[in-house]
Amino acid sequence: MSVITKTDLKLPFLHRGKVRDTYEFDGNLLIVSTDRVSAFDSVFAEGIPKKGAVLNQLSAFWFKKTKSIIENHFITDAMPEHLKAMQGRAMIVKRAKLIPMEAVVRGYLTGSGWKEYKEKGTLAGIKLPAGLKNGSKLPEPQFTPSTKAESGHDINISVEEAEKMFGKEAADFVKKSAISLYKFAHDYLLTKGLVLADTKFEFGYVGSKIILIDEAITPDSSRYWLKEQYDKGILESMDKQFLRNYLESSGWNKEPPAPALPEEIIEKTSERYKAAYKMITGEEVK
Repeated sequence: MSVITKTDLKLPFLHRGKVRDTYEFDGNLLIVSTDRVSAFDSVFAEGIPKKGAVLNQLSAFWFKKTKSIIENHFITDAMPEHLKAMQGRAMIVKRAKLIPMEAVVRGYLTGSGWKEYKEKGTLAGIKLPAGLKNGSKLPEPQFTPSTKAESGHDINISVEEAEKMFGKEAADFVKKSAISLYKFAHDYLLTKGLVLADTKFEFGYVGSKIILIDEAITPDSSRYWLKEQYDKGILESMDKQFLRNYLESSGWNKEPPAPALPEEIIEKTSERYKAAYKMITGEEVK
């Protein structure tokens, strides 16, 4: 199965991120989701088959489904004739001025939140009940924002720090919007056999209005667990956590250069992304 890890379109090029390539297109933006995969701030040489298609098509799915909660940047994922090769992995979106904050919402205790809880009994400084386990559902979804340092590492910040950095009104709006999006997606995904443990959003300004941008509730930006397994006390990931778990056990020190990924890990990661897409949408990824 062919993978695309880099694009070179005949359009004004703007930015190459860890996964997405961005171009100017008729006053808007063309965002291409490649098959690149990143973990622990490193981008791997190998691509994950169908990953870009899953990220693009799933984001489009959620953008359409949540537009009544908050406006987003999605315009269309139908490519014009000269860009047909990008059909399925690209979308045309509105230009927006990024708010440089990752709006993380956690509904369950796991990952870095679980580590903090074990040490301090808190999540992002918020005191939690005693006796919680890895995977425990939180009493209420928690907004735990972070911002990015120049090196690309996420830096956790408090809600108060977010208010100082971005203004109280904007931070409040982002917090409320992110939690509303999480709750909507969480309840929807339960009906599809998935538990949405946590997810992160990005927002930006179009004029004075804040809208949802980037991607939405994908296996790159979220933790999904199989509900059937979760009910048995097993956290089975249907997202990028599978790859992270492999890397944690591989002996890699998480410093560049990134190691080569075994074919089996590439295939199993791809299968999880495709399976999650089918569970969520009821369709095979194109």
